[in-house]
Amino acid sequence: MLTRLSLRLRILLFFAALAAGTVVAVALGLWLGFRQLGEPEALSAFMTAGVAAGFLILGLVAGTWFLFDENVARAIERLSGSLRARAHAPIEGELDTKPARYLGDLAPAAEAVTLTLSETRNALAEAVARETTRLAAEKERLEALLSDVPVGVLLCSQDHQLVFYNGHAMDLLGAGAAPGLDRRVFDFLRKAPILHAYERLLETDDPDAASDLTCATVAEARVLAARMRLLEAEGEKPGYVLTLRDVTADLAAHAQRESLLAEVLDRVRRPAANLQTVTGVMTENGGVTQDPALRTAMAQEVASLSRAITELGKRYDESRSGWWPLSLTRAADLAEAVRARLEASELSARTEAEKLILRCDAFGLVALLSDLAARLAREGVARKFELAILEDGAGAVIDLAWQGTPVGIGRLETWLGEPLEVGVADVTGRSVLFTHATECWPEKLPDGRARLRLPLREARRDHRRPPPIPRTVVYDFELLAKARYAEIAEAKLEDLTYVVFDTETTGLLPSEGDEIVQLAAVRIVNARRVEREVFDTLVNPRRPIPPSSTEVHGITASMVAEAPTIDVAGRQFHRFAEGSVLIAHNAPFDMEFLRRHEGTIGARFDHPILDTVLLSAVVFGQLEGHSLDALTHRLGITIPEEARHTALGDTVATADAFLRLLPMLKARGLNTFGDVLSEVRRHGRLLKDLNA
Repeated sequence: MLTRLSLRLRILLFFAALAAGTVVAVALGLWLGFRQLGEPEALSAFMTAGVAAGFLILGLVAGTWFLFDENVARAIERLSGSLRARAHAPIEGELDTKPARYLGDLAPAAEAVTLTLSETRNALAEAVARETTRLAAEKERLEALLSDVPVGVLLCSQDHQLVFYNGHAMDLLGAGAAPGLDRRVFDFLRKAPILHAYERLLETDDPDAASDLTCATVAEARVLAARMRLLEAEGEKPGYVLTLRDVTADLAAHAQRESLLAEVLDRVRRPAANLQTVTGVMTENGGVTQDPALRTAMAQEVASLSRAITELGKRYDESRSGWWPLSLTRAADLAEAVRARLEASELSARTEAEKLILRCDAFGLVALLSDLAARLAREGVARKFELAILEDGAGAVIDLAWQGTPVGIGRLETWLGEPLEVGVADVTGRSVLFTHATECWPEKLPDGRARLRLPLREARRDHRRPPPIPRTVVYDFELLAKARYAEIAEAKLEDLTYVVFDTETTGLLPSEGDEIVQLAAVRIVNARRVEREVFDTLVNPRRPIPPSSTEVHGITASMVAEAPTIDVAGRQFHRFAEGSVLIAHNAPFDMEFLRRHEGTIGARFDHPILDTVLLSAVVFGQLEGHSLDALTHRLGITIPEEARHTALGDTVATADAFLRLLPMLKARGLNTFGDVLSEVRRHGRLLKDLNA
């Protein structure tokens, strides 16, 4: 029991007991002496001596206690407090040992301990910083590698919630939009194949087993080939890794080839059979008939067969380039590579390339063009060449020209049939042309020059393109062990997923026809804002935007003319916010605009809602200012001037404000959503709480 008391109180009780014991001992001694003396008239003298001795003892004990309390007890408490602070916080500076100057070697020993602790902590901090820097660099390299893996990679928890996804998965699942951490994978992929594969792997009880499956996306019914592998877990159902590859294009190409092959067989088989019949009749009895009808029928079948073969061959040439993986190459790069190869062979070339991007096998074309130039040089035709890559309709044309006589078509065909000098025996000029579904032929020019012309089917202008969305990996492995709650009121604040949003409108009166012109949102998962998961769209309000509103948010009628209407944008936002707690600054205003269109959107906004106005009142009191500017200033958050009064800028500021309010709420004992809800309802006079 005494151990619960402070050191100073325990010392005080010790000295009080010492004083009481001493006084009792003196009183008992005087009483025994008085009895042995046996003279009643001496009683007053004994009492006077006892009282004087008692007061003297009490004074001496009190004085000793005061000195002991000041120089020992309080000094020990101050010293222990300083030691505890330095043990739990990175406090620099020397330890103040003056209060403990009467504690002998304790103060110097404590100072030595704190000095050693500080040195050790600094050394450890430097080591941690070096290792952190190294790990951060490795993490960035790993993220860069995973972001460019040519398959989509998903990591899901045992509850089928997304824990990790890479950039390719974003393209496969959401056409470039972030799927969202802690969202169910079934929001993006059909449920049945994934569940069946997961159950099959659980039944195998083999940690190294993998299951191949075919699934489809929810949004576009894109067919994906997938492989699932379970993660290691102890005592519970494991999560799993899902790799995805789009096979829709493969299926379409395969179907196209099969359809073309079937049509070839059908359209060639019938004229061939008819020709065989006619030929058999004409050559009956060992002679050739002169029947005009048979000759006419035979000519018609030959013409039909010729037309079919010509048409099918053309269609085959048009489609076969899509069956070969051709990359995108800039025309200037291709021309420069050919020039480098020619100069390495002591030939000269002047190049001209328009700003084009070609779909081609650049390595094969460089090998073919340099090989043709080398053969022309060996034949003594030319050693100086001009290479031009020019736009030609939907494609491009490559011209290799020289001053002199043209090469013969037969000679060119011979060259095209021979292996190219690329180290692979079966790579010929003809195979390169076949890959590109094209031909190459010689031409004589009016100015006395000659050239070889090679057209390419696919090319486009090299325009300046907008900056691409950064391809990265998004993950939070703590979600694998995240707690799930049956009731949201029992959920801890840091375990919830939030969507913070804001709107810009044509005015402040939705009941009088004002509408949303911009809607933006960000997601908060595991008490951190996920930078890659952003929703931001302009909205066509189908009504004029007053100049006074444009002065605030800068959005004009021309900016929203091609934007989606609220029914489309609202559905997209509802999917983005599904399963989350909504957060807004002055939420009743924004929610009224959304809830007025629930019918056309086809979804109800019945999410749990938190309002940063009310949260600010809980933390700072109702008498403080609670505008977004006042709140962010109080929390040390800076909103860039160009981002203020834009939906996305205000959304990010509101999200950062909420994240800084979160530990303050927990410090007040508000740990769960239910705790916060009960507290904000006490501020109902300030703003209405929207939770039912």
